[in-house]
Amino acid sequence: QVQLVESGGGLVQPGGSLRLSCTGSGGSIGRHATGWFRQAPGKEQEFVAAISWSGIRVEYADFVKARFTISREHAGNTVDLQMDSLLPEDTAVYYCASRGWVESMVLPGQSMESYEYWGQGTQVTVSS
Repeated sequence: QVQLVESGGGLVQPGGSLRLSCTGSGGSIGRHATGWFRQAPGKEQEFVAAISWSGIRVEYADFVKARFTISREHAGNTVDLQMDSLLPEDTAVYYCASRGWVESMVLPGQSMESYEYWGQGTQVTVSS
């Protein structure tokens, strides 16, 4: 059974940067399309970004506005989310999610129901 493990969260000042990582454990996510979601206190979980397992196709939520970059090596077991120019409203628990048995260029989309595996989440707090 594949498990997703997130790392890299923490406290950062507005305008700062953080790099989150998601790694497959108990199995590889090398051939999983993978995405990031987040949930702020009192709000619903929302899509942030996704990447195909080829590492070629990516998709971002509108609010990212070129501040975040999702990346991975081709069929790599780790997916990174580089977050720059962080804002207080980026404060949330960030979750990694993946979907297996897909073609190399497939993106699962922005719906939570399109993903099979989920990590436990990592807290990101943006505050001065």
